[in-house]
Amino acid sequence: MFGQNAIGDLRARLHWNWNMTDVQENGPEPRRRKSRLRGPRRRWIAIAVVVIAVAAGVYAAISTGRSGGTAATPVHHGTLHFGVAGTQVSLDPAGSSTDVTHLIDRNIFDSLVAQTGPDTFSPWLATGWTVSPDGRTYRFTLREGVTFHDGTPFDATAVVATFDHILDPKTKSTSSSSLLAAYQETRIVDTHTVDVVLKQPFRPFLSALSTTGLGIQSPKALAAGEADYRPVGTGPFRFDRNDPGHSEILVRYDGYDSPPTGAAHTGPAYLDRLQFDFIGEDSTRVGALTSGELHGINGVPPVSANSLQGRSGLALHDVESPGLTYSLYLNQTHGPLRDPAVRRALAAAIDVRKLVGSIYFGRYPVADSPISRATADYDPTAGSELPTYDPAAAKHLLDQAGWNQVDSDGYRVKNGARLSLVWPNWIDGQRDQRTVVADGIRAQAKDVGIEIQRPDAETGTYIERYLSGGDYDIVDGNSVSPTPDVLRFAFFSTNTFAHSGSNMALVNSPQIDGWLTDADVTTDAGRAAADYASVQHEVLKQTFVVPIYSAVASYGVSTSIRGVTWDAQTYPRFYDTWLAN
Repeated sequence: MFGQNAIGDLRARLHWNWNMTDVQENGPEPRRRKSRLRGPRRRWIAIAVVVIAVAAGVYAAISTGRSGGTAATPVHHGTLHFGVAGTQVSLDPAGSSTDVTHLIDRNIFDSLVAQTGPDTFSPWLATGWTVSPDGRTYRFTLREGVTFHDGTPFDATAVVATFDHILDPKTKSTSSSSLLAAYQETRIVDTHTVDVVLKQPFRPFLSALSTTGLGIQSPKALAAGEADYRPVGTGPFRFDRNDPGHSEILVRYDGYDSPPTGAAHTGPAYLDRLQFDFIGEDSTRVGALTSGELHGINGVPPVSANSLQGRSGLALHDVESPGLTYSLYLNQTHGPLRDPAVRRALAAAIDVRKLVGSIYFGRYPVADSPISRATADYDPTAGSELPTYDPAAAKHLLDQAGWNQVDSDGYRVKNGARLSLVWPNWIDGQRDQRTVVADGIRAQAKDVGIEIQRPDAETGTYIERYLSGGDYDIVDGNSVSPTPDVLRFAFFSTNTFAHSGSNMALVNSPQIDGWLTDADVTTDAGRAAADYASVQHEVLKQTFVVPIYSAVASYGVSTSIRGVTWDAQTYPRFYDTWLAN
């Protein structure tokens, strides 16, 4: 949802709740014929597909099964073509929080640990760990014999270099640096042992370490600097090349043998290559899947979902994403929204249920909290703090706030000034028919006399003028996260965009800060849940945020794909994946 290294966060910080049925029909291999994608749209994309469901965050495997006489034994060959909604802003997982970057980079970078459930973890690059009694020091024993794609040995210095890189201001990290907010230092005990020391206990630390954003990077590659940056990890696929705005290609790393515990095999990956094609247009992406030009796509729009369901050779998979719901974040330090009555009037003017139901055909759940139902410690009672849809009540609130005059265009006026709000339209970040949602909200706001302006902004302007400059009243977005600590990222007072965070409502509340801090440091899960519940209630009571819908990850895939697995953030891993045909 929010900003980051040239913007990438606005799309991606979005957990777990899934029950995915194995697909039993074997579909055709995408045909190798001339693509229907013309010009810049002709990008054979790759990688994987299918959807995500990590119920309770389990590192689950998904299999497309078998049909006909297709052998069930994995085969070593093939290129997986995958169509990605959107484009890639940065190759660096530490410097970008977009879904696009993390979806791709999950296959380049291994993590110290793998998350296997809401609060369970298994070894990965770390073969084991212990935690000090005060919860501040984590000792990790590192896997030996692992080599980065550039030939650099994986050892303790790589852990230090990775964390230093994330916290380096030049990296411009937002979500990754937020995950290391409690980090103090890493002490090298020996070549394959490190002590990671925190300033204070941080309950979600292992979960943070499992994310792509904290994936371990090659010290040699990081030393090359930003201008010459290439993503170099220890993962099953290595970066080959990218065509900015069009595609990125990964190839199998033949030296790989460090999968997380629970992987279906050892040694190198089965696939020869992963090819991702960036296709922002929903209809083009869906058409390429149905025509057999792609193995899979993400971002299946609800309007296309019904037509894909039941189609021979294809499978559709949906899962409600964990983390921040798609919401409006109201800048309570700027203009008319400094008045709580105006914020509540705006919320009361929006018929969220009607908008979400009509635009998304019932496939997206209406949100009633800043975090989704799929997120741990979601509080179903927090929604009671929200104003219900009531245009008459909205008008009454505006009257009481002094906006009791109306100009010739029907907008409210106070002291000669129109009640006008700025909601910048980040052109490069639009997806999921959110422009249609915005149009509906603008129309409903106008009905009670509130003008909402939607100036178009490309990435640079969006960051510099709006996010960094604070020259906005409303910002929209969502973010994937495996823990409720994402609330700290969105509402802690110092986590503004200027400080590498996503506090877009510019909330500055010692009370909220206190709850979030206590939730991080306490070892009592019940106490942490109560703290997170208090935050959800308070931000809705103050109308710092207006939840719209819970984001749903929707993937369409060919049933010829076997063995895709998913991490706790719902990003696919293609280590065990192979093509049946």
